[in-house]
Amino acid sequence: MVYNKGKIIKNISNLYTVQVANKLYECKPRGKFRYDKITPTVGDYCVVDTDNNYIMEILPRINNLTRPVVANVDAAVIVTSLKEPDLSMNLLDKLIMIITIKKIEPIICLTKLDLLNIDEINKINEIIEYYKSIGIKVVNNQNIDEIKDILKNKTVVFTGQSGAGKSTLINKLDTNLNLETNEISKALGRGKHTTRHVELYKIADFFVVDTPGFSSIDFEEILKADVKNGFIEFKKYECKFNDCNHYKEINCGVKDAVNNGYILSSRYESYIDFYNEAKESLWK
Repeated sequence: MVYNKGKIIKNISNLYTVQVANKLYECKPRGKFRYDKITPTVGDYCVVDTDNNYIMEILPRINNLTRPVVANVDAAVIVTSLKEPDLSMNLLDKLIMIITIKKIEPIICLTKLDLLNIDEINKINEIIEYYKSIGIKVVNNQNIDEIKDILKNKTVVFTGQSGAGKSTLINKLDTNLNLETNEISKALGRGKHTTRHVELYKIADFFVVDTPGFSSIDFEEILKADVKNGFIEFKKYECKFNDCNHYKEINCGVKDAVNNGYILSSRYESYIDFYNEAKESLWK
């Protein structure tokens, strides 16, 4: 038997397509997985018996999402329209929070900059500089080479508000796709809502998650205690209480930073919104 390390790129029923180097193998999981309650997932790195086409071992995951069902996602491109539809700071911050908690790198990709006037451009530049200052990459959808370079060797999901230009961006990344709708699957010839499996496919030298729900990221698994962990800049500031929620507590370093202009006020407003939603059990 020959064992090799591979990556699961597609799953239909109990058959898994595993990429080993540049070769694909149609594999079944070993029977022991069912006993051990292990379910292989698209995106998993695994050990494969390439002689008999069996997945022998699932290697440790960095993360996993439940919608779409995929593991080991490296980056999420948040496609963000600045106009028509207008920029939603609340939605942007919610996506960044969820992605950060899931241990995925958030990358903001701005679209429709050409629709802004000078005053709007100056304002958005201030916002861009803030996100960059806290370690988040910000690009625009005209800089295709830069985006490809950032995504090199990564497994990527695309997310963002409806109408922001996700399909347009993906078309630019791979001109062979020619997407006409918000569904990657449509471009692959399977029709809207007809695909019931998750698949990874290559654009340039990175993998993109192909699923009918590719523009959605699951919000349902976020715990109340996790919300502040999704705001990475908060960790820079010391509070009187180790378990400070940065809300009504006294001597809160985060609130002081907001008042002194070190934390973007819209970020803190988003945090309070999400904290209250969690408090009201809208998230479990």
